[in-house]
Amino acid sequence: MEYYILLFYKFVNVEDAEKFKKDHLDFCNSLGIKGKVLIAKEGINGSISGSKEQIEKYKEKLRSYPEFSDVVFKEDIGKSHVFTKMIVRVKKEVIALGKEVNFDMSGEYIEPNEFLEMCENEKIGEDFIVLDTRNDYEWKVGKFKGAVTPKIKTFREFPEFVEGFKKNKDKKIVMYCTGGIRCEKASAYMKEQGFKDVKQLHGGIVTFCKELPDSAWEGRCFVFDKRLVTERNNSKDVISNCSLCDSDCDLYRNCKNKNCDKLVLMCIDCEKKMNACCSDKCLREFREFCNEKSRVRQGRGLRV
Repeated sequence: MEYYILLFYKFVNVEDAEKFKKDHLDFCNSLGIKGKVLIAKEGINGSISGSKEQIEKYKEKLRSYPEFSDVVFKEDIGKSHVFTKMIVRVKKEVIALGKEVNFDMSGEYIEPNEFLEMCENEKIGEDFIVLDTRNDYEWKVGKFKGAVTPKIKTFREFPEFVEGFKKNKDKKIVMYCTGGIRCEKASAYMKEQGFKDVKQLHGGIVTFCKELPDSAWEGRCFVFDKRLVTERNNSKDVISNCSLCDSDCDLYRNCKNKNCDKLVLMCIDCEKKMNACCSDKCLREFREFCNEKSRVRQGRGLRV
């Protein structure tokens, strides 16, 4: 069975986010879909998975709200649910920058074919800058060729990056993210900070690679669901490395030591060797934890 995966967002004023949350969660649960939807006064941000029939009913329902009547859905297909449950939450921001922005200042859209033409006919870094607005663990496994990749762990750190990037405020900049939502905020913020020419890739990586695969994109695409990474090109090229042995690797794992739980790139050989732990220290702690559990099961109690 095929499962359809939707990615969507819209910045629009939502009058009663709490009421929407309750009604929407009830509807999603009755429909039997899974995913995560964030709602705030500033709009909506979500990703869900379900059967073709379920997804069509969901799109019809969401578009029945006047404020979301023209929401754009980006679709993908998988072999199973990519979420384990259905979550609808009210947040202060649907994508947390930690700064208020004027969305009327958001950068002009640039379509995928126009962006590719620029990449092929102009010099990246000289004629214009390609700017990735995602977190470092995302761009490590895939990015546009020649892109500037900020060393940030969360989107809230982006304003700090911008402070050190202001020497480029007179240059032409094209920014991108997975589906477009971060660029809506990031481009508005950068223009408010004095950047003169800021554009955003319309539809983000997902739309670009769907329309123009095997061109300017290299590697895989990080996603915030069970898959963690997805292929966007026919090429099997890997641009990232195992954090333990430095071999080519684009497999993400959470360290099996629950006290760590760090997201790391780890090849299959190292996963077996290290019991999916990210370091010798974590492996020792994990083994000790397993030993203590074994003692409890055998009725010997914990060591003190």
